[in-house]
Order: sequence, then structure tokens, then C-alpha cells
Amino acid sequence: MKIKHMIGAVAGMLCFSTCTKPTIEATVQCNVMSNDQHSKAQQYRTILKEARERGLPGMTLLIKDNEGVWTESAGFADIGRQVAMQPCHVSKVASITKLFMGVLTLQLVAEQRLDLDRKISDYLDAATLKGIANADEVTIRQLLNHTSGIYDVIKDTEFYLSILNNPPYHRTQEDILAFVRNRPAAFAAGSRAGYSNTNTLLLSMIIDGQAGSHASLLHSRIIDPLGLENTYYYYHDKLPEGKVAQGYYDLYNNGTIANLSSYNTGSGNGYTGIYSSVSDLLKFSEALFERKTLLPGSYLDTLLTFNSYEEEGSNRLLGLGVMKDFINKGNDYAYGHRGRDLAYSADLFYFPERQTTMVLIVNYGTDGNSALRPVFFEMRDKIVGVITR
Repeated sequence: MKIKHMIGAVAGMLCFSTCTKPTIEATVQCNVMSNDQHSKAQQYRTILKEARERGLPGMTLLIKDNEGVWTESAGFADIGRQVAMQPCHVSKVASITKLFMGVLTLQLVAEQRLDLDRKISDYLDAATLKGIANADEVTIRQLLNHTSGIYDVIKDTEFYLSILNNPPYHRTQEDILAFVRNRPAAFAAGSRAGYSNTNTLLLSMIIDGQAGSHASLLHSRIIDPLGLENTYYYYHDKLPEGKVAQGYYDLYNNGTIANLSSYNTGSGNGYTGIYSSVSDLLKFSEALFERKTLLPGSYLDTLLTFNSYEEEGSNRLLGLGVMKDFINKGNDYAYGHRGRDLAYSADLFYFPERQTTMVLIVNYGTDGNSALRPVFFEMRDKIVGVITR
């Protein structure tokens, strides 16, 4: 998810709700075995330790390569209760939800229940699309590869004010589209790439109308068959008590991080909402990129068809619900997705040239400006540097 720079500006207008029960219950300790056998274990451990010392609350890193699987955590899943972060903790993985949605969409395309190159106006009625610039001309493919130009709701100040004023409130697809109507398009459809969370929201509505609840389909086609027992699609699924890491952010950019675990930025509407563990995300990645069992025939190649537009200031290309990231690393690159939310961050990437998977979960929001934002990205770059060394 893209959370831009309005957070600090609108935080001063925040009114706190004290009568609503928090969505995320207190986190409890869980136990996990540690692996010290990996030859790069100390390098990874040092990177995590440095990031923790610089202020990131908690993090878990999983690396799978030709030496096996190495996993370690640092910091706290719950600062107030001094609960140590562990790999068994569940965390919000934000826009990694879009990778699940991309897979689900292509499964339905393979069954001829959806057509990538049909306009979305063939699937959604005029009332639903009223006032949404570009909506009458874009296709499902353009939603998936972010070439639609449709306004990104996460850039909307009024949308963020509504979240800050009523943090845990569940907003429906229609509620969220209200912040998109009558906003200008970012660019002409198909003219370039530009990431928009609204794309996957509209996609979720198309799936709901054509194939049944997208939430149920995520379970029946991906989560349940893969045995992802620590993966939940909130708000459709109840989150497990005690297993979810608390999420934090420096809301006022004053060096004090606040617990924003229950702030709901649109969970369950296609573009965010998956909560998972590093081991479950590894299972998903293995099925998709290594065993290649989630998509039939050539549809993995379709998923991995990347547009030719590199976003300004980015080192990634956008495919059909997937990213090709770290393209500035010479011959190295990775397939997967980033996850950024108000109080959580995550990365799931498979490096095909290295046959290496990286899963990184951090319980701090890193898409808004704060002093800890560069700490996260420096940690991420150092981890990738060890992988590709």
C-alpha cells in the first residue's frame, strides 16, 4: 500500500476513540527454534541487531537458499508488554495481499470466468463506476499491472482523515470508492505505470460479482489448500488472540512511536488485509515460484509479464499483481511484492537466479515519512546485498 506524506499533516486533526474495543488484542510470547547453521547467519543477525538499535520495534527475517531455511527475529512484538518478536508471530503484510489477488484472478482467467482484456465496465455497473475517472476504458489487465491511471485512494487526505478519526472502523468497498469519485485520473489509461490501491479494490468487486466472494475464494483456492494455518484475511477472518504482533508508527514525527495496530486502512477490500507469518509466506512463494502449482499452464508467465514503465524513483517493474524488484542489482532481480501499511511493513521476494527466498516482516509503518523510514530501507538493502553477494 502507498501511504504518502499527508500523515503528519492530518494527525493534528485526529480525534481518538476510547470506547471501541481494539482489533488487535495483547500479544503473547510464542516459542520457536533458532537455526545457527547458515553460513551467513551472523551477517543477517548483525543487520537485524543494528536496525533494532536504531529504533525499529520488531522484525523477523526468513531466508531460504541452498543451505536450507534460516529464520530469526529481533526486537518486540509488543513493546508495552515487552513480548519479544518471534517467527511464529502473525503480522499484517499489507499489499502482499495483491499478489494473492493476482494469483486468484489468473486462476479465474484460466477457467474463462474473467477476461484480462475486457473492460471493467463490462463487469461493474455504471452506478458503481460513476465519477471514477478512466473507469470506462480500462481493462482487468490494466488494473493488475497498474497502468489504469485510476486515482489512488491512499493518496487522498479525506480518506486518511476518516481513518484517523475512527481508526478501527470497517469501510466497505463502496465506502472507500466514495473517496475516489470525482477525483482526477493520475494519467491517461495505458500511457504509463502508476501504483494505485484502487485498482485491486475494483478487482475484488469484479471477482465478487463474477465468481463469488473473493475472500472465500482466497481461502478455498490458496490459503486452505496450501495449509497456511497462520494466514488470515481480515476483516473477513477473525484475527487470533495473542498471536498478532502490535504495529507502530511515529504518527507525529517527533521520535515517539505509537501503537496503531487497530487502525484500519481498508483491510479486506482486495488491496490489503492479509495477516501472515514468515513461514506461511514462504509456503505461498514456494508453491507459486518454485513448484509452480498455483497457476495452470503458461499463466505463471502471464503473471510475470512486466510492463515497460519503470516508476519514477523506483527500482521495480510492475506485473499482473506482482513486482520485479531490485532490478538495479545487475543480473540479480526478484519476483514478489512489497507490503506497506500505516503500522506494518513486509517483503516477500524470490530471487530466481539465486533460488533464494527472502521474507521480511517489520511491525512499523514505513511508507509515510518518519526518522525510522530510512532505517527500514537501509536494512532491506543490506539484506539483499548479503543475498546477492
